[in-house]
Amino acid sequence: MNDVARKPFSRLAQAAMAGLLVLGLSACAENFDSKVTRFSTQLPAPQGQTFAIVSDNPALNGGIEFGQYATLVARNLAKYGYTPASDPASASMIVHFNYGIDKGRQVVRSTGFADPYWGPWRGYRGRFGYGGWGGYGGFGRGAWGWGWNDPFFDNGIDVSTVYTSDITLRIDDKASQRRLFEGRAQAASTSDHLSYLVPNLVEAMFTGFPGNSGESLRITIAPEKKVTVKPDK
Repeated sequence: MNDVARKPFSRLAQAAMAGLLVLGLSACAENFDSKVTRFSTQLPAPQGQTFAIVSDNPALNGGIEFGQYATLVARNLAKYGYTPASDPASASMIVHFNYGIDKGRQVVRSTGFADPYWGPWRGYRGRFGYGGWGGYGGFGRGAWGWGWNDPFFDNGIDVSTVYTSDITLRIDDKASQRRLFEGRAQAASTSDHLSYLVPNLVEAMFTGFPGNSGESLRITIAPEKKVTVKPDK
């Protein structure tokens, strides 16, 4: 076997030995797909209720970037009738808002013959023994696989970097210190630009807000801002 014939298999073997994630990236890069999980008690009726947005990271509080994203959260809460307070001391609700992104990880994408052992939004079912891919932040294994094509029927393999980003939102009643709402929105993408990711994650978080407690959803935001909501299985 010549070097050209061995090259696809060699790359696959190296990926497996290095513990690379095996995903098939979606061909439709325009859509923004996210996973949203929310828990809530009875949020107070918006009758004079005020809120202030803070970060659990002191380095973010007062920052220009954090302020820009916090403004998006405030606008969404205002749509539900809650009023921004001038500062946390005068607010009746404290909103803890945080965002982040991992360092990225290499994934393998084949562009050839589709392998029936792999499918969209499912992990691997056997064959090579790689298993599904778990979500960042503890949402469980196998929730984020896009699919895989068999390299033995392929003309080449692409290696890309996928980043996992998320936002968390917690709302507390300041007087009673009772937790009213908590949620997390996550996404996997080839972009690591928070200025693109965070606004879309915020929009996903507030789609159908506050949602059904304990429910996980897949929320897709199209470029023209048409939102599709599906149960996450």
